[in-house]
Amino acid sequence: MKRVTVFALIGLLALTACGPGPIPPTEVPTPTTPPEPLKVRVMTHDSFDISEEVLAAFEARYNAEVEILQAGDAGVALNQAILSADNPLADVLYGVDNTLLSRALEAGIFEPYASPLLGEIPDHLELDPQHRALPVDYGNVCLNYDKAWFAKHDLTPPAHLDDLVRPEYRGLTVVENPATSSPGLAFMLATVGYFGEEGGYTWLDYWADLRDNDVLVVEGWEDAYWGQFTYGSGGEGDRPIVVSYASSPPVEVYFAEESFEEAPTAAVVGDGSCFRQVEFVGILKGAQNRDLAEDWVDFMLGTTFQEDIPLHMFMFPANENAALPEVFARFAVIPEHPAEVDYAAIEANREAWIEAWTGVVLR
Repeated sequence: MKRVTVFALIGLLALTACGPGPIPPTEVPTPTTPPEPLKVRVMTHDSFDISEEVLAAFEARYNAEVEILQAGDAGVALNQAILSADNPLADVLYGVDNTLLSRALEAGIFEPYASPLLGEIPDHLELDPQHRALPVDYGNVCLNYDKAWFAKHDLTPPAHLDDLVRPEYRGLTVVENPATSSPGLAFMLATVGYFGEEGGYTWLDYWADLRDNDVLVVEGWEDAYWGQFTYGSGGEGDRPIVVSYASSPPVEVYFAEESFEEAPTAAVVGDGSCFRQVEFVGILKGAQNRDLAEDWVDFMLGTTFQEDIPLHMFMFPANENAALPEVFARFAVIPEHPAEVDYAAIEANREAWIEAWTGVVLR
């Protein structure tokens, strides 16, 4: 009996040691195809620019594809967005500025979106309390001039708007059409703010004098700066004065092949000579991918995109936490006293002012 018990115990221990049987192999999951990237379509003006690595950062983070639709100057892009409102060409529109904002809001093309990043944007840049258009950047539209051209011709550069109508500046200035260009409209508003609508010499009198002094009018900033401006065109243009931005000179330093102790161009920043421009982004009604459109708006307000703005779009970032590039901080000039034109006055009079300008300058 003792021997049987011992054998039984040995058998039981052997079974215990072996376990209940062979362990089945671990199941290997079947490989799955990653989801197709979603697409967000962004309509912009032609001056929109973003570095490849910043764009790739958004696409990687959201498994998305960004399609940029450049539609002309800001006024042209806005017109396209309004005309296609029933069947929108894009999900997001960027580049509407404070000279055109009321037109966009009245047309009802945007859907409200209160981005959580708005907390990092100064209140004075937010002009729409319903958050249909959110501020992305700002800059000062001013006259720019080519320093070398004026030195070569032994002519003193302009210091104020009044200088442009003097005989020695005849045929030297190129401006953008305010009906099609946001910088052109901003510059026109600067003249409204400085010269006024009443009195012995009004803003329309000033433009009549500019016309008689052979001012050149082109449709947009790209043609004015890169096509007609003596410096921006690389010597192909013949106009040493152009309507651009007070932040254009540091960009010229940054992209120059040679090093500069000072910028080769300069902005005219005398009192009332510039207009403070704010650019906005908004989600278009009927956006095909609302969630991704919101992600893109948040991205544009975040520091990654904001710190990319100065050396790609010549503007200051709206986000207070965005750091400025050293060259931008060193060479950019911020006008102390830009022209004062009330936003409500722009809303009420913009179209009439453009019509009056057209009648005087393009007659």
